[in-house]
Amino acid sequence: MKRMIWTACIMLASVAAWAQESVKPDAFEKGMKQPGVQLLDVRTAKEFSTGHLPDALLADFTKKDEFFHRLESVDKTKPVYIYCLSGGRSTAAAKWMRENGYKEVIELDGGVMAWKQEGKPLSGTEKSGPQMSTALYDKSVASGKWILVDVGAGWCPPCRKMAPVVAQFVKENKVKLVNVDGEHDTHVMQKINAITLPTFLLYKDGKEVWRKEGIVSLEEFKAAMK
Repeated sequence: MKRMIWTACIMLASVAAWAQESVKPDAFEKGMKQPGVQLLDVRTAKEFSTGHLPDALLADFTKKDEFFHRLESVDKTKPVYIYCLSGGRSTAAAKWMRENGYKEVIELDGGVMAWKQEGKPLSGTEKSGPQMSTALYDKSVASGKWILVDVGAGWCPPCRKMAPVVAQFVKENKVKLVNVDGEHDTHVMQKINAITLPTFLLYKDGKEVWRKEGIVSLEEFKAAMK
């Protein structure tokens, strides 16, 4: 009898743990606002541009190389709240993440569709207005002795991870920073052949002297000026 009770308790605990892996919009919204939570959107960039949850990072699950690369900048020790359009992709992505060391992964049950059905707002609708022109870019990179170009986007996990490093480098070395929006400034992206986010370019006296894609250490930035 005791063994049966113990087995039942284990089963109930397992069900409870499973239930917490996928939550309704109200619980998801409450949970994602906790300190330290990382919010991950696994839809495509086109879907993301039609509206996303506030402060979400983007890692397209349909592009496996991009997905795994961007996950390298997501902290495994902190909670990850994950969603897609209706729940299918986020469930598959969450399963992989749990199996690969991510401590706590919580799914939005029903995805963005359920979120909107509950009347909850989305942010970041597709940008309007002019892009940075290539002429303005040329003028910007020629406007100082040392110029660092940061090609990135707010929804890009490694871009966000690099933000404090870039800020420290610019401050300590009196370097002018030029930001290129990797989602919007497509003309400039084509001109400088930047196809990965983030991409960093260093200019000296108007000429490109160094570039690197992805994560860059403070020491690497400093060494590039020598």
